[in-house]
Amino acid sequence: MFPQSLLVRADSIARHLETVFLFTKNDIRTTLVPFTIFALSATPKHDPTRAWHAALWIWFHLLQFNIANQIQDPEEDRKNKPSRPIPAGRISVDSAADMRWVMVPVCLLLSLWYGTQALLASTVFAVLTIWYNELHGDKMGLSKNVLTAIFCGCLEVGGTVAAGSRNSYIDKAGFLAVALSSTVFATTLHAQDFKDEEGDRLTGRRTLPTIFPKAARFSMMLGIPLWSFGLSRIWKIDSLSTTVFVIYGAFVGTRFVMYNTVDADKQSCKFYSLWYSLGHLLPGYWRFFYGA
Repeated sequence: MFPQSLLVRADSIARHLETVFLFTKNDIRTTLVPFTIFALSATPKHDPTRAWHAALWIWFHLLQFNIANQIQDPEEDRKNKPSRPIPAGRISVDSAADMRWVMVPVCLLLSLWYGTQALLASTVFAVLTIWYNELHGDKMGLSKNVLTAIFCGCLEVGGTVAAGSRNSYIDKAGFLAVALSSTVFATTLHAQDFKDEEGDRLTGRRTLPTIFPKAARFSMMLGIPLWSFGLSRIWKIDSLSTTVFVIYGAFVGTRFVMYNTVDADKQSCKFYSLWYSLGHLLPGYWRFFYGA
């Protein structure tokens, strides 16, 4: 009887952990991986064994944001994203809301362990999460882009600090890397909105692809290769690597113009995520060859 009871309890714990993971599952490739790469590249004190510290800090804050976001309109998720925990019936909206507010002090306490910069990043992140979700700052395309870019900056600051030794800090090169990465994301993140354009129109959500559908696609074709070249110059990347990065950026950007079906946009978004991740390696290149 005891072993069976223990097995049931273990199965219940596993199910709860899976539910928590599912809140962030779709952001593993697009956010957790590239931002962890960035943290390891931008930290002044590079130590690969600290990767899990960066990933943990970023993931906890992703969880805080995603729960706050997914309790806002569960009916929409039942139509467009039924695999998410709430529409899938794995957790109620009330229970998820409780988790959402518990995550705020959890993230702040975690950040306190890593020092002042991480704590400040966590505080700003928590405030903007309220603005984005509870105050509906995501309803306007430009507001959404700016807020999301600041979110990214917070994740990069906290992750970079966590990737260093305890009470580590970000130096001038690290802050430059954060500023550039946030600006790149603010001007290209609508790459992730094309695949949801139809659903966003139905729900009235204003994104750049719904407001300026053609201009948004052409901005990808121009912006991604230009950013590829600009970032390569700023971080003093060698000519061969710069050429390859620019060509790949042109390939990614051109796809958004040439192929505009939902399936094609999903595939283009994957190529974009890889491009964005590659861009996060560039500060590490500079540190290795030119840093102190």
